[in-house]
Amino acid sequence: MSTSTVTARASPDALLALASKEGRGRLKIFVGAAPGVGKTFAMLAAARSEQSGGRDVVAGLIETHGRLETEQLLQGLELLPRRPIVYRNRVMREFDLDGALARKPSLLLVDEYAHTNVPGSRHPKRWQDIDELLAAGIDVWTTLNIQHLESLNDVVLKISKVRVRETVPDKAFDRADEIVLVDLPPDELLKRLAQGKVYVQDTAARAVESFFKPQNLTALRELAMRRAAERVDAALVERMQAHAIEGPWAAGERILACVGPDSGSPGVVRTAKRLADLMDAPWIAVTVERSGVNPDTAARKQIDEALKLAESLGAEIHTLTGADIPDELLRFARFENVTQIVIGRPRDTTWRRMLSRSLPLQLMRRSNDIAIHLVPPHAETGERPPRSLAARFEASTPAHFLYAAVAVAGAVLVGKGVGQIIPAANLSVVFLMAVLFSAVKSGVWPAIFASVLSFLAYNFFFIAPLYTFTIAEPYELLALLVYLVVAFVAATLAGRLREQARISAGRVRAMRRLYEFTRRLSGLATSDDIAEGAASEIHASLGRPVMVLLPRGDDLALAAAWPPEDALDEAEMTAARWAFTHNEPAGFETGTLPIVPWRFVPARTGTTTYGVIGVRQQQGSAALDAEAQALLDTLTEQTAAALERAALTRDMVSARTATETERVRNTLLASISHDFRTPLSSILGSATSLSTYGDKLDEAATRDLLANIREEAEGLDEMVRNLLSITRIESGALELRRDWVDLREIAARVIEATRRRGAAQRLELDWPTDIPLVQADAALVEQALGNIVANAVAHTPPTSHIVVDAEASDFAVRLRITDDGPGIAAADLPHIFERFVRSSGDTSPSSDRGQGVGLGLAITKGIMEAHGGAVSAVSPVADQHGTRFVLTFMRDRTQETPEP
Repeated sequence: MSTSTVTARASPDALLALASKEGRGRLKIFVGAAPGVGKTFAMLAAARSEQSGGRDVVAGLIETHGRLETEQLLQGLELLPRRPIVYRNRVMREFDLDGALARKPSLLLVDEYAHTNVPGSRHPKRWQDIDELLAAGIDVWTTLNIQHLESLNDVVLKISKVRVRETVPDKAFDRADEIVLVDLPPDELLKRLAQGKVYVQDTAARAVESFFKPQNLTALRELAMRRAAERVDAALVERMQAHAIEGPWAAGERILACVGPDSGSPGVVRTAKRLADLMDAPWIAVTVERSGVNPDTAARKQIDEALKLAESLGAEIHTLTGADIPDELLRFARFENVTQIVIGRPRDTTWRRMLSRSLPLQLMRRSNDIAIHLVPPHAETGERPPRSLAARFEASTPAHFLYAAVAVAGAVLVGKGVGQIIPAANLSVVFLMAVLFSAVKSGVWPAIFASVLSFLAYNFFFIAPLYTFTIAEPYELLALLVYLVVAFVAATLAGRLREQARISAGRVRAMRRLYEFTRRLSGLATSDDIAEGAASEIHASLGRPVMVLLPRGDDLALAAAWPPEDALDEAEMTAARWAFTHNEPAGFETGTLPIVPWRFVPARTGTTTYGVIGVRQQQGSAALDAEAQALLDTLTEQTAAALERAALTRDMVSARTATETERVRNTLLASISHDFRTPLSSILGSATSLSTYGDKLDEAATRDLLANIREEAEGLDEMVRNLLSITRIESGALELRRDWVDLREIAARVIEATRRRGAAQRLELDWPTDIPLVQADAALVEQALGNIVANAVAHTPPTSHIVVDAEASDFAVRLRITDDGPGIAAADLPHIFERFVRSSGDTSPSSDRGQGVGLGLAITKGIMEAHGGAVSAVSPVADQHGTRFVLTFMRDRTQETPEP
């Protein structure tokens, strides 16, 4: 009898769950069927017992609802003050989360787990407050009525006709380390209600008429007991798996249905479902794939249909892999704490009984602590699928058997050629090579055919008397029989190895294709590109038409299809919309619009759906088997992940753009308000002086004030023109009025205007005589050059020397502005042509005059790029100081340049 030698190992998921609780507080929930059963009373009584044992217990928030017994239990317990919150002109007093975290007791009591906090609190729900307390390492006890569980909300509505608004997610309830069921019979609860121990008399009378009906309380009581039992059972399995404890522990029944490639599997599934309902037990449906064995199409279809039936009936589905099916089943059963196994009884044969090959018999022999239920064969309907060997025989073609015959004929020829050299007994090796060649080349059945043919040929050509099938000596008969057995075994093993190699190669190709698909999607940035890549890859993997639909506005739109497809009809679009809206497959072989020839699968991650992938069911072709369906699901998940990444990238770019826009707006407003204030103050002061003391001022003072007003107004006008210019440049509305212009005249005007504005630096125009005219907008070029010169004046000492010169080549004219000032810091140089950038050493608020908002150089760059030229800066120029700006104008050699 074979037994498992695999050492029991803890479940990684269970170990991770335990590790996640390290450093966290423990949560204990007192669960009741209805208000008034005594949850808070039981919690306080247990807390007083903990306190008497020396534990630091604090009551964070307790709702006594005026019940005297509950209030008495609060005496002697430290009670945290509540935090006042103003809401709708009323002061509401809520649980003080920050106070509890600061106090950090060993045990904190917080009533009403499902409570909704007042708007303005840190968390909208109290269970989220408790989650933060647990994360801080504080043990928390709380209370909960069963009707507040999210999964039971609709059930409670049907029972009581009352919609419960405050709910707790089941995942929050399942995180509890301990559940305490506080139970009270309905008659006792109604008696307490009548005595005013739950509500005041008027409220109690209304409650009896609506919610507190005996039948409602009985149903809620059963719900509470069932849910608590499920949680305890799940906790038991998690603990067993985390500590590598093998079951079964019969604390509760758990059913395992074994699904195989026979037509009796649906009967097994239905029997397991009936047993689970009778015992009110969870159940699991599993199938075991033998390593290296690939089921044929009919067998795979039987397994898929049985598993789908089990899933529709509420079973948990698992697919196992192992060489020893009984051992794998029992290992899984013990791991999941299964107490009963349901399996179909095979048709017994003499051969099976002799070799003890019956799966149920092996399960019973290897396990003494798990009940085995056999479903009789008469429950099976339909035809049995062909067995594996028969399927392999049908898969073999006449050419395979012809190759086997040729191999044996070749062995005969080789044997005849070397028969004079080696003894006849050793020639069997040559025929064995022919058998192995047939097995590797064509599979098991052609190899068996080759072994039989080799047996006959060896006897006919090499065993005396020759050319007859007569065997003269008994030892020769024995040798032939041994050869035949060895040939059979070698053929079977070689054929099986060939099949395993084929399956492994197929899986490697699938994994490589999946890797290439994932790598390809990772390099795509837009959702349309991802849709195109996904459609082509899924089509190549499944060999069926594929379509990808993505949301556009309020509807779905076709984003990609392979082969190219223009549109879907109304029924097909309805199925696609259903899949997108309800996060469920729709179309072919689903419960929604199954007549549609497309199967639509939502591409989602978490709770967000990013699109729908459709696969067409071609006329006359088989439906997707489990392996193809798993591949489709995997490709869909990868596509959804790529679409999610593209969406996150778009959101990030949008957020970055919005942040940059806000930064630019704030910078612009700050710069304008700062740089406009100085000239406006000067203009206002001069104008006030003129209006107040105009008749008392002499002519020189009046001219000076008027000149100051004019100068500051010109500066404001220049700043406004720069703002308008940068707006036109960024919007693409900058219009060029090109003409042949003399750069020397423009440079002379700029230098003269700069001198008129009071520049103290020495400005010089050093112009060669061979500089040709350029085609440009004279006004814009003057503005660009003026910004550069004004920037040089603003950032150099009054004793500096500024030179404007030019040089020409066959392809460009370069206008250079060079100063001998301190230069530009290396850190600032790459950014000087950006908007709103000033030199790090610029401390003068008015130093830039017209460029005060930091737009002058950015405008120059825009103007030069609009002309097809460029602007650049070099610093230092000589002796570790100085700056040179170069405006480059490209020359068009196809046109004749006029002489300046």
